[in-house]
Amino acid sequence: MRNLLVAFALFCTPAFAAPVLQESPYWAADVEAGKLPAIATRIPQEPLIVDLSTKGRSFGTQGGTLRTLVSRSKDVRQMAVYGYARLVGYAPDYSLYPDILRAVDVEDDRKFTLHLRRGHKWSDGAPFTSADVEYWWKHVVNNAEITPSGPPEFMFVNGKLGEVSFPDPLSVVFEWDAPNAGFLPLLAQATPPFIYRPAHYLKNFHEEFASTESLAIEVRKARVKGWAALHNKRDSMNKFDNPDLPTLQPWVNVTDNSASRQWFIRNPYYHRIDAHGVQLPYIDKVEMTVVGGGLVAAKANAGEVDLQARGLDFPDISILKKGEIDGGNYRTLLWANGAASQIAIYPNLNFADPVWRAVIRDVRFRRALSLGIDRRMINRALYFGLANEGGMTALSSSPLFDMGNLYATSVYYPPKANLLLDDMGLTKRNASGIRLLPDGRPMEFVVETAGERQEVENALAIITDTWREIGIKMVMRPLDRDILRNRVYAGLSMSAVWFGWDNGLPTADTSPMYVAPTNQEFFSWPMWGQYYQTSGAAGEAPDMPSAIRLMELAERWNEIRDAKSRREIWAEMLHIHAHEQFAIGILSEAPQPIVVSKRLRNVPEKAIWAYDPGAHFGIHRIDEFYYGDPPKKEAP
Repeated sequence: MRNLLVAFALFCTPAFAAPVLQESPYWAADVEAGKLPAIATRIPQEPLIVDLSTKGRSFGTQGGTLRTLVSRSKDVRQMAVYGYARLVGYAPDYSLYPDILRAVDVEDDRKFTLHLRRGHKWSDGAPFTSADVEYWWKHVVNNAEITPSGPPEFMFVNGKLGEVSFPDPLSVVFEWDAPNAGFLPLLAQATPPFIYRPAHYLKNFHEEFASTESLAIEVRKARVKGWAALHNKRDSMNKFDNPDLPTLQPWVNVTDNSASRQWFIRNPYYHRIDAHGVQLPYIDKVEMTVVGGGLVAAKANAGEVDLQARGLDFPDISILKKGEIDGGNYRTLLWANGAASQIAIYPNLNFADPVWRAVIRDVRFRRALSLGIDRRMINRALYFGLANEGGMTALSSSPLFDMGNLYATSVYYPPKANLLLDDMGLTKRNASGIRLLPDGRPMEFVVETAGERQEVENALAIITDTWREIGIKMVMRPLDRDILRNRVYAGLSMSAVWFGWDNGLPTADTSPMYVAPTNQEFFSWPMWGQYYQTSGAAGEAPDMPSAIRLMELAERWNEIRDAKSRREIWAEMLHIHAHEQFAIGILSEAPQPIVVSKRLRNVPEKAIWAYDPGAHFGIHRIDEFYYGDPPKKEAP
């Protein structure tokens, strides 16, 4: 048996060094008026005590409002990402540690006993116990009306559903017959499954607990079809858009989702305190303003944000640095980017057009597309040569990095690309020099984009010219992000451009499920991902040997525990991707600009900007950021 309590020591003072608790000035008046319990009864009896001195950070004081920007009202969900309160979480070195949980006992990677913190409470003061996990298990995912697809796929190993038991109010046991090594990392994701729910709140919208009359009233008020739709609307742990839904995150949403300015205030029952007895988060409020995507850099340059990365890209660095020099009250940090590729083109292997589908599924075509991209030109034109050129694979700082994978069929070589296309029999061309499909149509390859990043469109403009050299006409089609996703999922998109894998820094112990056809979010195989995610109820089963092999390897990784075998599995999977060119990576590791107020403390100077694992700012514990005096100017 191994216990994640060991990692806990990296973040906490010893149990005997419990600090004297300090009441929050923000809540002092409410405590004095009897509207809120004192700090000693609000936090768990066994809180997570953070010793910032062991983390190279400074202890802070409570107070202040953090300003940040998003481009859509639905992006309030980023607060659940940035806040990053998870049952278990990633430390900056990507090790796992208990966060919401007090500890986790792991037996053979198949039995996980989760230990909750005694006295832990939801943001409304209700107890957080194993009953909240039980509610999720028995009344949400195993209720056919709320979850028609049944329990989530991570609950199945080798096709067999795992078991969940609740020995006491502070213990939950997840158990499978075979290893499920990806279970804990799943709980630490930027968008985790949230295997718990505030049962005391959601029971008000569940037919097994609420009266028929009260449900009918709530259904009418919400303007939904029935109680299950009502429950799903109120249950928005990831969306973070229901101010009435209790949370365990460091800040609580207190604004209607339709407002252009969203407010979040400190959670009075948050489970983390520092070693001086100050309850986290240090910052009292977060102000999240919705603006047009093109205005983020300008507003950051004008000093209207305290912490911003979302909506900023490499091309914005020059204007941000200039504003900083010209007296802006901010710093522009340059973090490494953890995505496997800044820009990647995803040919849709599940495209509905049968002629195009056959062409796209021919590896010679995908390799030709890759060989027809002048990555050096794109790098110099858009990133001043600072990005890494090559295909999509593990990044250079990953222990699984292989330079052969980076450059496999990912160098600019038009003659070779032309030979591959000729070898496919695509030798006929029209008067404009564009090759013809087997049915006589010109090869107009449509690449759909969300149109949110200027460098993507600039890169595609360059690729348009070089693909014409090999007889392929690119048609770029900007779409709304949600429309783009839906078209890809439905097989209506020929190809799409997006970032590469969120996790470009895997290790041998990282679950490789995301590089196998298990998720529709990988735009090259949406139907295969749907098939896996719904246990065959939707989508299509993988029918290409290389994709089937990826599935076999991912499942085998889950069954073995020795590092050498796992590394070999990863090596083969990355080799398959590099040579199959399922997704055509272009560039990686271009710096990500991070705008930080000069008053904001504990923000790391050097770090990795990654969605998963990392949750963007989450892994760097935004609840430990605080405001201090701005640095004094040195005398001339």
